Amino acid sequence: MRLGAMNSTKDIPVSLPAPLKVAVIVGSNREGRFGPVVADWLLGRLRERDDLAVNVVDTADVRLPTALSYSPSEEVRAELGKVTPMLADADAFIVLTPEYNHSFPASLKTLIDWHFHEWRAKPVAFVSYGGLSGGLRAVEQLRQVFAELHAVTVRDTVSFHNAGASFDDKGRHKDPSAADAAAKTMLDQLAWWALALREAKSARPYGG
Repeated sequence: MRLGAMNSTKDIPVSLPAPLKVAVIVGSNREGRFGPVVADWLLGRLRERDDLAVNVVDTADVRLPTALSYSPSEEVRAELGKVTPMLADADAFIVLTPEYNHSFPASLKTLIDWHFHEWRAKPVAFVSYGGLSGGLRAVEQLRQVFAELHAVTVRDTVSFHNAGASFDDKGRHKDPSAADAAAKTMLDQLAWWALALREAKSARPYGG
């Protein structure tokens, strides 16, 4: 028996999974917001990964009313048309949020509440920013919201404490090593959950 002739796989092509579709949600629409600075930093980290394909959903570009309706007007349907297809198509989400009065912005809650099935059985990661708390109190509340929507939140987050002092006037992080390491850990977890859930749903649709 020629053992060397057995189980040779070097010439067999390896089929890699299609890139995971990630929707980055910029949660603040406040005038003078700091969110775009943090979003640009995050997008820089995402561009380094071949396993993730990114779309940005910016709440500042959407005008959804806080009054929900089962029969939205033409204007509301047009606004939903800007974001609902991207949320539905996503395998995973990254929610970027500040902390307002120990919670998250109304614009973000409105976007979340106008949707339901789009979140189900998908993972959600968080990047937060703020003062001393770094937005973490907003994140803890968002975990409860997304649990109700049958989403899975990943454990590790990226948070920027005293965010305004962390970046220079060109939007570059002044000491990026810790933030970059935290982002890698978070994105690795998000990718694992996104792939696992995508494969699970392809085998058996989620019916929770």
